[in-house]
Amino acid sequence: MPKAKPEAPETYLVCTPIRLDENNTYYVVGYEPRAEMETAHHMLLFGCKEPGIKESIFSCGEMENGLTGTKNASPCKNGQKILYAWAKNAPRLDLPEGVGFKVGGKDSDVNYLVLQVHYASVDNIPEDGDTSGVVLKYTNEPQPRSAGVYFVGTRGMIPARSTTNMEAACEIKENKELHPFAFRTHTHALGRVVSGWKVSPSMEWSLIGKKDPQLPQMFYPVEDKSMVIRKGDTIAARCTMVSYRDRITWVGATAEDEMCNFYMMYWVEGDILNGEWCTSLGPPVYTWDRFLVGGGLRNIPDEEASSLA
Repeated sequence: MPKAKPEAPETYLVCTPIRLDENNTYYVVGYEPRAEMETAHHMLLFGCKEPGIKESIFSCGEMENGLTGTKNASPCKNGQKILYAWAKNAPRLDLPEGVGFKVGGKDSDVNYLVLQVHYASVDNIPEDGDTSGVVLKYTNEPQPRSAGVYFVGTRGMIPARSTTNMEAACEIKENKELHPFAFRTHTHALGRVVSGWKVSPSMEWSLIGKKDPQLPQMFYPVEDKSMVIRKGDTIAARCTMVSYRDRITWVGATAEDEMCNFYMMYWVEGDILNGEWCTSLGPPVYTWDRFLVGGGLRNIPDEEASSLA
């Protein structure tokens, strides 16, 4: 961030773009966050063909409480890809040997990097502004395997004083072999367990990863190193939410709202997926086992999907 000066807590989604060298291709092989959770609720790093606005800093959310004096736009005007996500003082991330995110140059879809920060508090921001961000570790050496991030999320609501499962399921329709190697979970205060699964066409369930989202929201390693996700397989995610509030909690941007997000970092031989995200309507409309408005899934490991055991 180029010394951003948010004036109020929960200033949501402030972005800054960086243009990449169009004559040289780079391969990002690691990320080192430089931020504190007391100030930044979370950060996302996008790769874009073109940023939402070509200005040093702009608001990039649907909320009214953006950054005063800036224009509002999406992080990317086109070609948006998630490259990295951080929250809760998560540590650095190094990719496996031979795996990299391809950016820049004439044969890459990523011409810009756009950093997005959600400011939780302004109490510790220096007088001259905030410089939260991420340091990229990269090389000019072509990497034999391409890295990507697949995102699964939900909309929906959590009733007062309830335990609610927020679910989404997305079938892979491209003829590629995905090798998941890291995963990240994200909720706000009500999340207790987030789990992500590979579901085969014959309804065999294999765990990609699960975590307590109140722990540091880093990318954790996938334990099953041999897992391969192919065309026809489904990626299914569930967030188990426990609310003691006397009101409905909706999916939204602030700490008073909720989110249910599962990120899967993967590598492929050749190019990454063209479509790298999907969302569901969430509860009470969408569930894994419904057919018309749901995932149409069977053999659901109900207890395992909602517990850390």
